[in-house]
Amino acid sequence: MSPVDAAPPATALDPEREARLALTWATPPGLWGWLTTVDPKEIGKRYVATGLVFFVLGGLLALLMRTQLARPESGLISPDRYNQIFSMHGTTMMFLFAVPIMEAMAVYLVPLVVGARTMAFPRLNAFSYWVYLAGGVMIYVAFLLNIAPEAGWTGYTPLSGPEYSPGKRTDIWAQMVTFTEVAALAAAASTATTILKLRAPGMTLARMPLFAWAMLVTAFMIMLAMPAVMLATSFLISDRLVGTHFFNAPEGGDNLLYQHLFWFFGHPEVYIIFLPGLGMVSEITQTFSRRTTFGYPLLVLALLAIGFLAFGLWVHHMFTTGLPHMGNSFYTAASMTIALPSGIQIFCWIATMWDGKPRFQTPLLFVVGFIITFVLGGLSGVMLASVPLDTQVHDTYFVVAHFHYVLIGGAVFPLLGGIFYWFPKVFGRMPNETAGKWSFWLIFLGFHVAFFPMHLLGLWGMPRRVYTYPSEMGWADMNLLSTAGSLVLATGVGVYLLNLAISWRRGRPAGPNPWQAGGLEWATSSPPPPHNFGYTPFVEGRQPLWTSGPHLPLMDGLSLDHREVLLTTVSDAAPDVREGSPGPTLWPLLTGLATTALFVGSIFNEWLIVWLSIPVTLCVVGWFWPKPSHTSKVGAPERTPPGALA
Repeated sequence: MSPVDAAPPATALDPEREARLALTWATPPGLWGWLTTVDPKEIGKRYVATGLVFFVLGGLLALLMRTQLARPESGLISPDRYNQIFSMHGTTMMFLFAVPIMEAMAVYLVPLVVGARTMAFPRLNAFSYWVYLAGGVMIYVAFLLNIAPEAGWTGYTPLSGPEYSPGKRTDIWAQMVTFTEVAALAAAASTATTILKLRAPGMTLARMPLFAWAMLVTAFMIMLAMPAVMLATSFLISDRLVGTHFFNAPEGGDNLLYQHLFWFFGHPEVYIIFLPGLGMVSEITQTFSRRTTFGYPLLVLALLAIGFLAFGLWVHHMFTTGLPHMGNSFYTAASMTIALPSGIQIFCWIATMWDGKPRFQTPLLFVVGFIITFVLGGLSGVMLASVPLDTQVHDTYFVVAHFHYVLIGGAVFPLLGGIFYWFPKVFGRMPNETAGKWSFWLIFLGFHVAFFPMHLLGLWGMPRRVYTYPSEMGWADMNLLSTAGSLVLATGVGVYLLNLAISWRRGRPAGPNPWQAGGLEWATSSPPPPHNFGYTPFVEGRQPLWTSGPHLPLMDGLSLDHREVLLTTVSDAAPDVREGSPGPTLWPLLTGLATTALFVGSIFNEWLIVWLSIPVTLCVVGWFWPKPSHTSKVGAPERTPPGALA
C-alpha cells in the first residue's frame, strides 16, 4: 500500500475548542510547573535527556578503559580505580541508560501512537522519573567521592559480600539497583495500561502499531523480571548490613542462588532493552519503504515468542558453574531457539524494503546498520549457546564483543534512528540530514573497528576485567586498533548529539508529518499540544493516515473543561468509560524524595528503614486521598463523518 497525504492536524480544526483544551491540560509555568507536571511528553523528554547524559558518561568511562588498555603494562589508571570505572560503565549502560531510555521513548510516544490524550497513571510516571534520577545521582556522587562499586555491574558474590568488599561501595550499588527497578516497574505499569485501555476507538489488537506491541511485551517482561534482581540485591544488602547468610556458603547460603536470581532478570533484560528497538525498526522501515510492514502477524508473534523464550535461557550465563549436563542441554536448546523469531523479523523487514521504495535517509541507515550488526551479534550468540565453546571463551573478550554487538546493534542503532525519526514530532524542527549521515557512518565504522577485534582477543585468551596485560601476550596491536575505533565511535556520537542540539534551536520547521508517515502520532501538530488530540481519532487500519486518506475520521464526546480520557475495551477498542485524569501535583516529587531518603538512609542504618517509612506512608496517603471523580459509563462518543471537520 502506498501512502497518501496525511490528514490535517486534529489540533487545528477549531481554534476556540483548542484554546479551551490547552487551558485545561496546560502545565503551570515556571519552576512550579516543572516540579509538578504530569504531562507524559514533558516527563518523556526529561527522561530521554537524562538517559542521554548517562549514555555520554558511560561512554566516557569506556574511553578511559580503552585508553588504559591501548598499550601493554600501562600505568595510567590504578587497579582500584579501574575496577570502579568498569563497574560504573556496565552499571550506567545497563541500569541508567538502556532500560530507562527505552521506557522514556514509550512515555512520550505511546499516548500519541495509540491516539490517547495522556498516559494511564500519569502521577506514577512522574514518580518513576524522580526515583530514577535520584538513583543515578546517588551512584555518581559516590563515584566522585571514590566510593563507587568495584565488584562489576553484576555484583557477584562472594566478591560483593562483606568479606571481600568492605565499606559502603557495594551497598550503594545495590540500592541504586533498587532505585532503577522501582522506577522501571512504575513506568511499565503505566505503559501497559495505556496500551491496553486507552487506545483510540477502532484500534483493535490486530491494528495496533508494532511499536505499541513491542512496548507492551517489554512492559510485561519488566514486571516479571525486575522483582528477581530486586530480591537478589535486597538479600545482598541484608547479608552485608544485618548479618543474614543468604549467600554465605559456610553458614548454609549459596552463591549460585545469587547468580540464578540475577540472571533470571539479567538475560530477559537484554530483550527488555532491544524489543523496543525492534518496534522502532518496524515503524521506520515501513515509513521509509513507503508500504506497510510485510508479515505483520509474524512480527507480532515473533515479539511475543521472544518475550516468552527470554525467561527460559538465563542459565547459559552459568555453563561453567558445574550444573547438571541435562539442564545445560535444555538451556542450549532454548538459547538457539530464540534466534528463530529474531530471524523472522529480519526477513520481514528485508521483504518490506525489497517490495517498497526505500529512501535511505538517516533513520533507515541506522536500521540497515542495526540489521548488519545484530545478525553478527546473533551468530556469535548461537556459538556461545554451545557448552564446549562457551566453556573455552567464558569471561574472555569474545563475550565482551558478543554482548556489545547485540546490545549496541540491537538497541543503540534503532534508538538513534528512532530519536532522529521522531525528533521533528517532539520539537517541530528537522534535524540536519547531512550531519545525520556523517554521524551514522562514523558510528557504524567506529563500532565495528572497536569491537570486532575483541572476538580475536577473546579467542587468543585475553580475559575480561583486567586493567593491564604483559607485552609478550601479543594482544597489543588489536587493543590499539580497538581503542582507535572507540575514538571514531565517540566522534560519531558527538556529531549526532551536536546535530540534535543545533537543530533543536535552528532546524527548519517540520510541519505535522514531514516523513509522510501513517501512524497516529503524525496526525497532530509538531510539537503536539498538551492534550495531544483535539478530537479522538477513529482508526480504520494499521496505518490510519494511509488507510483513511486525507480525512481521518474523528470522534467527539470528551469534556473540554476538565481532564478526561476515553477508556476502551482491551480487544476491540470499543468506547467504554470516560474517566478523569489528574492534573499537576507535587505528590510524585514528595513521594520520590521520601523514597530516596528511605533507600539512602538504609545504607547506613537499618533502623532508618522503619523511621523513614513514615514519611513515605504519609506521602502515599496524600497521593491517594479521595478526590472528585469524573468517571462515567458511555456508549459511543459522537462520531463525525470522515472529513467533516477538515
